[in-house]
Amino acid sequence: MVASTEMMSILVSLICVVIVTGFIRVVDWIWLRPKKLQKMLNQQGIYGNSYRFLFGDLKDFSLLRNQALKTPMTHFSDDYFRRVEPLRHQILSKYGKDYIVWLGPIPMIHISKPELIREAFIKTNEFTKPKVNPVFDKLFPGVVSYEGEKWAKHRKIINPAFHMEKLKLMLPAFYESCAEIINKWEIEVAEMGSGELNVWPDLMKLSADVISRAAFGSNYEEGRQIFELLKEQTNLALAIVQSVYIPGYRFLPTARNRRFKEVENQIHNLLHKIIKKRKKDIDVGESPKADLLGLLMDSNAKEIQQGVGSKANGNFGMSLDEVIDECKLFYLAGQETTSTLLVWTLLMLSKHRDWQVRAREEVIQTFGSSVPDFEGLSHLKTVTMILYEVLRLYPPVMQLSRRVKQDTNLGALSLPSGALFSFSVISIHRDMEIWGNDAHEFKPERFAEGISKATKGNNSFFPFGWGPRICLGEKFALAEAKMAISMILQRFSFELSPSYVHAPMTVMFLQPQHGAQLILQKL
Repeated sequence: MVASTEMMSILVSLICVVIVTGFIRVVDWIWLRPKKLQKMLNQQGIYGNSYRFLFGDLKDFSLLRNQALKTPMTHFSDDYFRRVEPLRHQILSKYGKDYIVWLGPIPMIHISKPELIREAFIKTNEFTKPKVNPVFDKLFPGVVSYEGEKWAKHRKIINPAFHMEKLKLMLPAFYESCAEIINKWEIEVAEMGSGELNVWPDLMKLSADVISRAAFGSNYEEGRQIFELLKEQTNLALAIVQSVYIPGYRFLPTARNRRFKEVENQIHNLLHKIIKKRKKDIDVGESPKADLLGLLMDSNAKEIQQGVGSKANGNFGMSLDEVIDECKLFYLAGQETTSTLLVWTLLMLSKHRDWQVRAREEVIQTFGSSVPDFEGLSHLKTVTMILYEVLRLYPPVMQLSRRVKQDTNLGALSLPSGALFSFSVISIHRDMEIWGNDAHEFKPERFAEGISKATKGNNSFFPFGWGPRICLGEKFALAEAKMAISMILQRFSFELSPSYVHAPMTVMFLQPQHGAQLILQKL
């Protein structure tokens, strides 16, 4: 009886120790550590709103964003930061270019100095991709979320698919997808010779079709289910990340969590079916196809063979699930990046019709009425200047983030392990100290002598990231955009419709909230 009582006493003591230890850790996470970090950053001259228990700035973020989305801009201005990032605009206006935003109990340090951004991009071992919420790893899987040896292995395997000579093989897919949309527009304006169209849905369909053909050899109709599911998953992810991240919460069977998991499984199964069929074709002797999936599978097979042949230790190549993750990344990033670049380019050329005329003259001089070829596309100087300027003013991704792996310095800043910092792409792309007093104006001529000259040698233009982790799909996106813009300019002139409402918004990527209504005139 005495022994039993002693055992019960020990058990109760252990439970109390666990509870007290857990309580101390929770208090440290939601109050002591944030207050300590706030003091540390303030001492280095970086300020923001004072930390508020548990939620930080998240409530203000949601409130201000929802208010902004209710009201479009009164006129077509390229200075839209206040609308798409109202909280950050508010904090920046009060505390300067370098400031803190509280993501719950986690401070996000916003850095504006190009030399610090360059250093952070280069030091990939010290500054890694952030793990703010595991939902992002599900939404953006694959090489974009990996670190260290795994990232290096995947990058090595994927690289061959994006070489310039491989892109040439994908040009017919670009052309077929563009031709379908342009023929559709011609039919819609045929009767009157001109007409108003909301081009945004068609441009999303165009880029979806391109990535389906170029990545998987299929067309948009076959890939549409995956795109619809990705769109739903993106909206679910946004709703999840706008609340405080609580470790383990994603495993609770809430309606949102259950649906996110269901969508994830459906996407996985659809991609698995595509890849399994392709592997079966290769196994019976068919040559790998010259699309992204075919090139990826071929490169992966060679990597596996080299690994086995060398008898090296470790895993060889990618697993089936890892190939599926890379394909999902192809789908989401490939479609969103190019569709947003295209829509803002058409809107800017509608607003600045002198540049539309100049671009058309260059396209006609280069191709006449013939199908654009790779060599000609690579020499379109005016079109390239326009695309760069659109990417400067309307970058697809508004900010890039990094995580401090261990206590270290970034320039003169002392950063603790686990700290997060980000670079506001839109703010740096418009910094008057770098770009001049006309930083908010559409002036493609600033890129006439290339990016380095335009940025005065600063690391201040990075719509696709920079350094070792620069986006692999940059050349793919620009080649697709040049093909689409060239073919549109060959067939149409266009201007803004009176019904167009300028309302940029972010849903992961920068989009026109109410569409892009243009008046197209058949040439």
